Amino acid sequence: MRVAVYYNNNDVRLEEMPVPSIGPDELLVRVEASGICGSDVMEWYRIMRAPLVLGHEIAGTVAEVGKDVTRYKVGDRIFVSHHVPCNTCRYCLAGHHTVCDTLRSTNFDPGGFGEYLRVPAINVDRGVFLLPDEMSFDQGVFIEPLACVYRGQRQARIKPGQNVLVIGSGITGLLHVKLAAALGAGSIFSTDINQYRLDMASKCGAQVIDAQDNVPERLLELNDGRLADVVIICTGAMPAITQALASVDRGGTVLFFASPEPEVSVPLPVFDLWKNEVSIVSSYGASPLDITKAIELIHTGRVKVTDMITHRLGLTDAGEGFKLVAGAGESMKVIIEPHKPS
Repeated sequence: MRVAVYYNNNDVRLEEMPVPSIGPDELLVRVEASGICGSDVMEWYRIMRAPLVLGHEIAGTVAEVGKDVTRYKVGDRIFVSHHVPCNTCRYCLAGHHTVCDTLRSTNFDPGGFGEYLRVPAINVDRGVFLLPDEMSFDQGVFIEPLACVYRGQRQARIKPGQNVLVIGSGITGLLHVKLAAALGAGSIFSTDINQYRLDMASKCGAQVIDAQDNVPERLLELNDGRLADVVIICTGAMPAITQALASVDRGGTVLFFASPEPEVSVPLPVFDLWKNEVSIVSSYGASPLDITKAIELIHTGRVKVTDMITHRLGLTDAGEGFKLVAGAGESMKVIIEPHKPS
């Protein structure tokens, strides 16, 4: 089968590898669509393990079923979660499924940027979700990123009517804008340095602020003299973090949805945070509960997603797709369709 192998953001090669063989408790999935995630182009995060086949935002069709699998059949349309929790450790029992050791060590084989993938038994058990008949594969690509966004907003405990500021208007920023609106947030603001992304955020319903302006001052002007109840950081850039900490209202919450590189330390104005009772929370990944909720939100149309798709490419053009996402120019969601004719 053909796979797109990642060496770095500017070197993604079309290669051949055998179609994976499956065991009695496993599935073979024909990948119909796989989204390029922003984390796929974070070289500091990926390059140490290269070369590898990436792709975790996938929707596909069951192509082969292990002899002991009873819940799924050939032809089923599914979403597959690449990371799954054990559901029994102290972290899972406390609701912190995404810090579970099992979740951080599971994956499918080889990745979504290939024609087929093998779903290990543990993922079959707790990481396979049937797509509703009305849901397209394109919509299925958004299940994983929206699940992560839903978890982030759960962590931030956004309440109806609260004002929300999203720092960074990439794909996750737009999903945060759309989800916040769907869950009843009040005024929603979004920032970026890229006019194309600001225009996209505006179309998604946000009031936009150029990140090169004085963001707290602009927020006060647009928000009746108030800062934001919740600030969601969707970029690891240091200026964005500084802006976020200066833009949160008293009693508010700052959510670190994105992270800077591991060696970067962020100075915190602890006195101000303490005096103003500002909460800082973080969010990583998604749990099965978050995935189930994301499917519901997309299926019911409460969060519309296909208007954010800007490119659909075949495996032959996967390298161009990575450059588009890494360049953060005039593209938003780039989807790879492994069986698309060259």
